Amino acid sequence: MNTARTLVLSVDRDDDVGYKAGVETPAVGREACLAAAVKLGTADPEDSDTNAIFQAIKTYDDELSRGHDVEIAVISGNHLNMLEGDRRIARLLDEVIEKTGVSECILISDGAEDEYILPIIQSRLKVVGIVRVVIKQLPNIEGTYYIIKKLMNDPKIARTFLVPLGGLLVIAALAALFLPGISALLLVLVLVGVYLLFKGFGVDDYLGMFYHGLVDSLKNGRMSAVSYLGSGVLIIAGIVSGLMSIVSYYPNTGDVGFLYNCMTFLFGSLIWFIIAALVAVAGKMIDAVQNSLDVLYKTFVLPFFITAVGLLGYGFMIYFLSISPLEFFPFTSTEGVVAIIGMTLGGLVVAFLGIYLRPRFQKKMEAHRLEKIQREADEAEGAKNGQPVYHKVKY
Repeated sequence: MNTARTLVLSVDRDDDVGYKAGVETPAVGREACLAAAVKLGTADPEDSDTNAIFQAIKTYDDELSRGHDVEIAVISGNHLNMLEGDRRIARLLDEVIEKTGVSECILISDGAEDEYILPIIQSRLKVVGIVRVVIKQLPNIEGTYYIIKKLMNDPKIARTFLVPLGGLLVIAALAALFLPGISALLLVLVLVGVYLLFKGFGVDDYLGMFYHGLVDSLKNGRMSAVSYLGSGVLIIAGIVSGLMSIVSYYPNTGDVGFLYNCMTFLFGSLIWFIIAALVAVAGKMIDAVQNSLDVLYKTFVLPFFITAVGLLGYGFMIYFLSISPLEFFPFTSTEGVVAIIGMTLGGLVVAFLGIYLRPRFQKKMEAHRLEKIQREADEAEGAKNGQPVYHKVKY
């Protein structure tokens, strides 16, 4: 017989139970969870999280009837910010574990979205089972219409699918109206392809993290806010410079091929992109010096690696374009070979220099951290003995 204490856990990642029903989580215990389900079901009878909580109660009752030592809880995240919501879920889960003393978990999920937080749960509890709640629907036209209507009214679905689809239709109409020489269908296909690549590689998540980081930096008055804005301006300048590079080197050659256009674009813009990255890293390092000197070593190596990648990439592009048979390039093929060899060696030297200096810098930061801890311990000991404690005050 299993002697471990098991937690039957229902996770509402987007906090419908709090946003719609006003229920404060964590809700621990059968009565608290039942009350939360009733309030959410009353506030929004169509919300699938209601079914998930009722399923958690049923699973709890079943496990209890089998003689297992179980507890039940409902925790929620954030309705507007999924990243902050996941942090809140981790914090609430720690509270539930401390309160109930559970060591393993049965996760009740109403969809794939909630299972994004599965690694958070597994880092704290042994997950012994996952119960997926699927709402039954009649397989007819009325049921299909209901599902489509519900999905269209769901703000999460609307932001993910309907807004991009509507934007593509508007762009197609504007292209057909004002750009008759460009195929509207081809333009839509290009935009759909870019969107799918962004979603596939998670670029939208990185942009979201960048946006929230920028907002937090502005609110806290940090240097990284200014550096991020400066990086954005430099990136825009780099894009313009890359487009001007294409116009300058291939003005009358017609279609020179996608690869040559990409290389020419990067030849004109890469330096701007590298400087933008260095400016952003410089802002983070300044913030680390002012606020958290102990973790400065984590960003110490980034300028070296960014510079190394820039040198390697720039040398390759000069070599590639110097041997291009399509149009005269400012560098000869011999100069291209010299450039790729010299910049490759320079990039490797810069990268090795960063790797060489990082452990020494880390040792200094660790010594500084230990000295700070020792100083605080000495001050605390002196305060116990009645000695005055002096602190530096910043104005």
